[in-house]
Amino acid sequence: MPRPKKHRHCQCRLAGQIFKPTGTPLCDLEKIELAADELEALRLCDLEGLGQEEAGQRMGISRGTVQRLLAAARKKTAAALVNGAALVFGERGRD
Repeated sequence: MPRPKKHRHCQCRLAGQIFKPTGTPLCDLEKIELAADELEALRLCDLEGLGQEEAGQRMGISRGTVQRLLAAARKKTAAALVNGAALVFGERGRD
């Protein structure tokens, strides 16, 4: 049985919102889901300039988990920008 997930403190409240390229209908775009905890890690580390240790303390998770969330968020964001896909902001992540 897997270990229970810790509650992750996220201040970003964008669930259900979508960021997409202009001029292309959403139905014609690939959709990439960015979980709330991935977005929060990205916000804390890249926008606010916190270290991974500090971000982990704010979110109530380990530095290693922040590192994994950041890697996933950066990869998804880059893929959406380069491939012209829509970023769908979802609920808490599944890992």
